Amino acid sequence: MSEDKKLSDVEHIKLKSNHLRGTIAEGLADDLTAAIAHDDTQLTKFHGFYQQDDRELRAERKRAKLEPHYQFMVRMRLPAGVLTNEQWLAVDDIANRYGNQTMRITTRQTFQFHGIPKENLRPLLQTLDKVELDSRGGCGDDNRNVIANTNPGYSALHTEVYDWSKRISEYFLWKSRAYDELWLGAAPSDEPEVESLYGESYLPRKFKMAIAIPPENDVDVFANDIGLIAIVENDALLGFNVAIGGGMGTTHGEEATYPRLATVIGYVDLEHTLAVLDALVRIQRDYGNREDRKRARFKYTIDNLGIDRIHELLAERDDIRLAPARDYHFDRNGDPVGWHQDDSGRWHLTLFVENGRVADFDSGYKLMTGMRELAKVHRGEFRLTCNHNIIVADIASDDRAAIEEVVAHYALDDGSRSSTIRQAAMACVAFPTCGLAMAESERYMPKLIDKIEALVTDAGLTDEPIVIRMTGCPNGCARPFLGEIAFVGKAPGKYNMYLGAAFDGSRLNKLYRETIGEDEILAELGPMFERFAAEKYDGEHFGDFVIRAGIIAETTEGRLFHENAGSAEAA
Repeated sequence: MSEDKKLSDVEHIKLKSNHLRGTIAEGLADDLTAAIAHDDTQLTKFHGFYQQDDRELRAERKRAKLEPHYQFMVRMRLPAGVLTNEQWLAVDDIANRYGNQTMRITTRQTFQFHGIPKENLRPLLQTLDKVELDSRGGCGDDNRNVIANTNPGYSALHTEVYDWSKRISEYFLWKSRAYDELWLGAAPSDEPEVESLYGESYLPRKFKMAIAIPPENDVDVFANDIGLIAIVENDALLGFNVAIGGGMGTTHGEEATYPRLATVIGYVDLEHTLAVLDALVRIQRDYGNREDRKRARFKYTIDNLGIDRIHELLAERDDIRLAPARDYHFDRNGDPVGWHQDDSGRWHLTLFVENGRVADFDSGYKLMTGMRELAKVHRGEFRLTCNHNIIVADIASDDRAAIEEVVAHYALDDGSRSSTIRQAAMACVAFPTCGLAMAESERYMPKLIDKIEALVTDAGLTDEPIVIRMTGCPNGCARPFLGEIAFVGKAPGKYNMYLGAAFDGSRLNKLYRETIGEDEILAELGPMFERFAAEKYDGEHFGDFVIRAGIIAETTEGRLFHENAGSAEAA
């Protein structure tokens, strides 16, 4: 068998795509269907969007002999999640004019627009361009949105880390002119196109980078292909510890797939940081699995090669020798809600947004309208967090009263007064539009949290922070395998339940119960919370307790994720 025949179907699509153009232009012009060609749905991911359909309408439309209700999800590129007030208003306008009148904050500090008809794609992307935003690299086999610590307490450090996120994002953008030609009306050029970093077939799979500033791990830095851990002395950023090989996705029933936390391999100073990142990305480009996409992430490349071999390749190919990692410590991976003042005296307001959905809800909660009005009076910036929340940042003391007036009028901080359990919970989108979803997530999670809140209240744990995550499938979009408690969709109304991740994002959880529904979930958690309340040490987190108490075995590394699954007590 030739090497060419071993490539996955997606690899062939990329190779023959004419640098990510394919037949996208022809598909946009075809008004006989709301869809685009199958192969082009792989290429449009590089441009920042997925083709989806409303799964709840499939049967009805099939009976009516209609094609599925095709629509698109568009994901912006937004390094470190920072927007100006002008950009916020533009994004709000886009969601209302071209989409389903909602915006979804992702776990990678950006917005997704849902329910976009094919004919609205080009005007949407052109509107983004007018306010210096884009969606290039929002999805696809390239470097995704670069995330960074939101850090409301340290203005100078946040500025520096934000600048690094933008620099890294720009450096790793693909170079093809396809985006400008297809969406912005640029004329084709006769100049040759060369993807000097990515090559003709780009990366084997998606690639993610994050920057964390200890002691806050709000970006879940170990869940990324490359994580940079800021080393700070005397309030000055010196360089980064480099962690490689993180990734959340797995596949039910396939033990060769597993989540993995990134391994810290050394320290690099600021001067050489981009060179190290470049070298690591090229290792994945050249050694990553292009035959089996389920095993194509950088985490598998690293486990196949070994950390020692990674160091050898860095030295052999680029003369890079990392210094020993420097000391650091993480305390948490969530967002402190409410008002905070930074070291320059400016104020920041963190607003809790349940599961990241910015909308005007049927309940009467006008979150979207309130944020629009806030953007009209706010003179600072907005920051999206990796936990689905919004920081109204850089508020001068003289401007705080105006912000508080809008917040109070629209009750924007009502969510911030919700339970500790709810504030620490996250869910992915799942039904009705995600094609991979096996069970509900975003729409169901709030109802389940209502019932879990009652259990923790009965146990006297009302103020106990416990990280709970839910996803509709095992691909890991809400980083479920870093939840102290996690529910991963297996079938409608059924979830795998995981326990035992670390509160600071430094340890994976493990499968506790398989394919269970709500009644079984609550029956398991009630006695567990009672026992935690009675037996926990001072300052002990739930994820640590269930391991110490023998309820679940500890996962020490990704390759051991599937070992000793199930109740340790039953075993």
